[in-house]
Amino acid sequence: MDCARNKGGLRDDSDNSAILLGAAPRRNVSTVFPFTRFVLIETSHAGNVGAVARAMKVMGFDDLVLVRPRWPDVLQRDEAVERSSGATDVLARARVVDTLDEALEGVTHLCATAMTPRDFGPPTRSPREHLSNLLQQPSGAGERGVAFLFGSERYGMRNEDVYRCHVCLSIPTAPDYGSLNLAAAVQLLAYEWRQALGGFDPVKPTDQPADTDQAADAQALTGLLTHWEQALVAIDFLDPAAPKKLLPRLNQLLNRAQPTEAEVHILRGVARAMLRVAERAKR
Repeated sequence: MDCARNKGGLRDDSDNSAILLGAAPRRNVSTVFPFTRFVLIETSHAGNVGAVARAMKVMGFDDLVLVRPRWPDVLQRDEAVERSSGATDVLARARVVDTLDEALEGVTHLCATAMTPRDFGPPTRSPREHLSNLLQQPSGAGERGVAFLFGSERYGMRNEDVYRCHVCLSIPTAPDYGSLNLAAAVQLLAYEWRQALGGFDPVKPTDQPADTDQAADAQALTGLLTHWEQALVAIDFLDPAAPKKLLPRLNQLLNRAQPTEAEVHILRGVARAMLRVAERAKR
């Protein structure tokens, strides 16, 4: 991302907010680009490196290369390890190199992340537009990998680094405020690329009874409505001599809600409790 520009630039900050995500099986993988690499150029903050590792891991990526980071031992620094939130395997696999050429070994499609278009250089496109089209292009014999390049938090990517890329990816942001933390930008691009590759299946609970998601049938709803009618009469909420439209309205409410069998059991339990309380009150 272009940190030197106010619009869409990266802020030199660290966000420690946490969202725990579950893992899910991979659906599809690309045969055109069998590996994906994230390249951080002259990164200033150790915490951002850890947060980037975390952002990569939740999207199923683990190839991280740092070019001339501020701290040579950044991968082992406490702040990086802490901000990785368990993605220490990504940090352990990561490499620190001296030149961008070393970082791009084996990569054939380079994506710069600069928010402000250059007068000369690759076209600027949104991540979703470019990445979805990328997989539809015929694969060449030499294509082996794609890399996403991110510049320093302080000044972004240098022009000469942008010029050697095939595209500039610009994350669409609010016109009046486009400041993104480095890890946030990595997370967005990692998500878009993962979605283009096929994404992950949603995580589903494994200990949930099989019948709890079954919608209750008409007979069960009729039984529930009858039970509630008895309970509402018992607590003097419903006058059986002048019911008006209360029961038809409750019936429509149940039809809209489409309760499951388990939810019907809960509602009938409420009706039973109402009847017991009313009986005690009468005694």
